[in-house]
This record gives sequence, C-alpha cells and structure tokens, in this order.
Amino acid sequence: MQSITILGATGSIGVSTLDVLARHPDKYRVHALSAHTRVEELAAQCRACRPARAVVATPEAAARLAGLLDGLDIDIRHGEQALCDIAAEADTVMAAIVGAAGLAPTLAAARAGRKILLANKEALVMSGQLFMDAVREHKATLLPIDSEHNAIFQSLPMAYDRSPGNCGVAKILLTASGGPFRQRAVDTLEHVTPDEACKHPTWSMGRKISVDSATMMNKGLEVIEAHWLFGAPADLIEVVIHPQSVIHSMVSYCDGSVLAQLGNPDMRTPIAHALAYPERIDSGVAQLDITKIGTLQFEQPNFARFPCLALAFEALRAGGTAPALLNAANEVAVQAFLDQRIGFRDIDRVIARVMHENDHGPASSIDAVMAQDERARRAAGAIVASLAR
Repeated sequence: MQSITILGATGSIGVSTLDVLARHPDKYRVHALSAHTRVEELAAQCRACRPARAVVATPEAAARLAGLLDGLDIDIRHGEQALCDIAAEADTVMAAIVGAAGLAPTLAAARAGRKILLANKEALVMSGQLFMDAVREHKATLLPIDSEHNAIFQSLPMAYDRSPGNCGVAKILLTASGGPFRQRAVDTLEHVTPDEACKHPTWSMGRKISVDSATMMNKGLEVIEAHWLFGAPADLIEVVIHPQSVIHSMVSYCDGSVLAQLGNPDMRTPIAHALAYPERIDSGVAQLDITKIGTLQFEQPNFARFPCLALAFEALRAGGTAPALLNAANEVAVQAFLDQRIGFRDIDRVIARVMHENDHGPASSIDAVMAQDERARRAAGAIVASLAR
C-alpha cells in the first residue's frame, strides 16, 4: 500500500487523483489532503477517504473544518509549515497547488526523498536548478503530471539521462490546443471578458489556468518546466498548436523518427501513469478510438496573438530569477483580469514591463527566488493600479 498526500485536493487535479485512487483501494491509501479555502469540499473528501491529516490555509478555516468533521479521527492543521510537514510524510506526494504557494511544500517533499507527482509548474519555473538539485541530492523520484510533460516522459527512452542529445533526441515538441482565441481576430482581443477566456475548447480547468491557456502563458511555463525536466535548451523545445488535443506531446529523434503519446484529453491518464509507474493501472478514461478522430491539425503559434509565449522563451533564455519575475507578474495580472480591473491584452503588457523594468540575478537560494517573487508582485501591482479601469 502506497500512502498518498494530495496538496491541492479540491482542485481539478486533486479531484481527478482521488477518482483514480478510489479505483484501486488495494494499492493506495490517502495519508493527507490539503485545500486553501474550499473547506466544505475538503470536508466531503475527508469523510469519503478518511485521511490521517487535513491542512487548510488559516486558523479560521481549520476551525470550520474541525466543526464539519466533528467525531472523525483526523488531525487538522493550518499554514505553510503544516503543508511542508504532510508533504514530507507520505510515500507519494501529488503536488497540485496552483501558483507560488506550492513551491515550499513541493521542495519539502523533494528534500524528504519522496515520490513527487508534479502538477505544480511553479516549483520548476521559479527555482528549477534548486529544485532539481534537491531531487538528485535526496534521491527523490520526480514524475510529471502535466499531460504534455507526461507525454514527453513516455516518449523518451528509459535510458534518457537529461543530457541534451542523449539517445538521439533532437527536439521536444510541446503541443498546445491554442485555447479559445486561436482563430479570433487579434485586434478584438482587447475586449475579451473573463468568462470568454475561461471557456476552454477541450480541457476543464480552474479559472487561473484557463486564462493562462487563453494567453498561452500556460504553454510558456511548460516550456520552462520542460527545460528543467528533460535538460533541453530553449532552442530544442518547440511549441506546436494542435487543437484536437489528442497528441499530448512528441519527441523528435535524429534519425527522423517522431514518437508521440496519444489519448483522450483527461488528466486521469497521466495521473494513473505516474501513480503506478513503471506499471500501468486503470485510470477510468475511455480508450481512444482512432477511427473516430478524423483529421489532426498542426500549426505554428503566432507570437502576435500569443505574446506571453514569447515572453516565457525570453525568460528561459535570460535564466536566473527571470522566470520568477515572469511567473509572479503573470499571477498578479491574471487575477486583476479575472477581477475585471484590467483588460485581457493588459496581461502581457504588465508582464513585459515587470520583466524589462526590473533587474534579475542568479537564483542562488530559495530566499533569493522568493525575494524576487515579492518584488515582481509589488511592481506588477503598481502597474495594474496605473492601468485599472
């Protein structure tokens, strides 16, 4: 029996993980669950799977959760240190907290030598070298959950050791759906509403990630993540728009071969793959019927339509704390857009100004990364205030 901690249990990844776990009660038991503010949803999950611990953000949320779980033997805690504690305790940790808040507990899991199922991009975007060093030093196991990175992992040879050019790997191809505005006239994007941006044509995701998909910042963060996961420089990572979302990503080899992982667009597939790796288990996802797919389309992304993708490549090439600047500015700008304080195209303007108006240095420590994150948030907040409607 593997013990599992789910960081971000009430989000879409957390819910999908619990669905997969419920199909295999003989293999897995839930050790701990965490949520930020969705106390009622977390309480329902706790009643269903009876974890040893549950963690929420604040003392007030912890008190509410305790009231909802009165009579159950569940240790209820709150705060960042409690998240770090549960991340270090279980055999396997699903790291699914969205945003910079997931960095500390994911790093704690790495330092504890755990099996980490990584759905939190920010751990690698903000502190890639530090995080990968911790994984190696403490002999943790790192398995990607993003459908794209999981597809790349499945398409690489077992002997791949993250050295560029190893095993004849020529290029990594990250696929992207193109989001809801793939064919919308660029000059109309100024008037996009939050609800329009959150209507993803293929995937069901939270509002922040849905906006990131609409701007393709989500893909930009995945480019940075792919660099750290697979040791590929920016010039060997290519983004390809594939609106059907059937091919989740590909690896191109020096002999002209291209290996791809296909499947229905359901996050339970990569979750099940990582949970059971190197074995396979039922995920609950229907088998892909390739006779019904029809046409598969591919196109290059238009950087005029998706400037956030270009900014992500720029941050990766700059290195150091530049990706932390990018990520922090994006989080602030996306929230301001969702709050209807700025327009859709203001998102990339805020990010570009933060990146170009603030110096970045080496990502030499977590403290340095978090200090840069804080500076970027302040700078982004000031720019948002100047643009606010």
